[in-house]
Amino acid sequence: MAKGKSNTILGIDKEKFRMFMGQYGIGVILLIMMIGISIMEPTFRSGSNMLNVATQVSINAMIAYGMCLAITTEGIDLAVGAQLALVSCILGQLITEKGMNVGLACILALLVSTGWGFINGVLISKFNMFPFVVTLSTQLIIRGLAQVISGGQAVSLTSQVFKDIYSGKLLGIPLPIVILLLVTIIMYFLLHWTRFGRYVFAVGGNMQAAIASGVSVFWTKTMTYTISGLLAGIAGIIFTAKTGSAQSNIGVGYETDAVAACVLGGTSFAGGIATIPGVFMGIFIIGFIYNGMNLIGIESYYQSMTKGAVIIGAVLLDMVMNKKNG
Repeated sequence: MAKGKSNTILGIDKEKFRMFMGQYGIGVILLIMMIGISIMEPTFRSGSNMLNVATQVSINAMIAYGMCLAITTEGIDLAVGAQLALVSCILGQLITEKGMNVGLACILALLVSTGWGFINGVLISKFNMFPFVVTLSTQLIIRGLAQVISGGQAVSLTSQVFKDIYSGKLLGIPLPIVILLLVTIIMYFLLHWTRFGRYVFAVGGNMQAAIASGVSVFWTKTMTYTISGLLAGIAGIIFTAKTGSAQSNIGVGYETDAVAACVLGGTSFAGGIATIPGVFMGIFIIGFIYNGMNLIGIESYYQSMTKGAVIIGAVLLDMVMNKKNG
């Protein structure tokens, strides 16, 4: 009798293993990483360090969730880092230079970043322009606008009310973590439990079938980039409250971290595949990589190399687990 291919790996059914890794692989990687870093540097597992990592990744999380929506519709948003800088500069001018109320200044800054997201969405959906080209171009425009507003100078924000957005606590929990949890819950509900979320998956999975089913591609993509702009604005507020300084040169490379978190979380560049819990864990993996390397004493320039290798590894794992390489 001819022997067929084995369907087991060390006694484990290959199909079951593939399905398990497809659903929980990111969690397994995160757990292994935490154990490994904890062994090398015991202070890593301390409660204070965990809170520190969660507080810091709250900024990247906002951007990553917006990026997740864009990638799921087969797009990308490269303007998020520049939008963060623009919001920072606007806050500096309104709060420090104009003496405006902190709440009103934050609302106006968010309206600007959301507006730019809307512009990106319209250019992409209405005129069928490539998301990469559109958001790369608006990235340059937005960062240039931030430099014009700030005059190329950093503006100090001394308002304690504003600084408390990052340093304050609610029931003992740092406010950035509270914001992170709230946004995570909202994004989970939006993507997985609403008509808009179903439309996002439909447009990314098969646009022609989505159109045939009556899905408005224009409004789906436009709202996707609008939400991304809003989230980038929230990231800008948290970041500026953290540093206490409004600058036009911040946010550079943040889109790369967002893409890395999405890819690690199982968001497919082919479109139509993503999960908010996956992106959430991807965000923490990136945060733990940076934090662990700093604690161990590895030079900072190795971090970008490691991040690039991790992205490649995540894409390869995704291809193997979902059999997209054959």
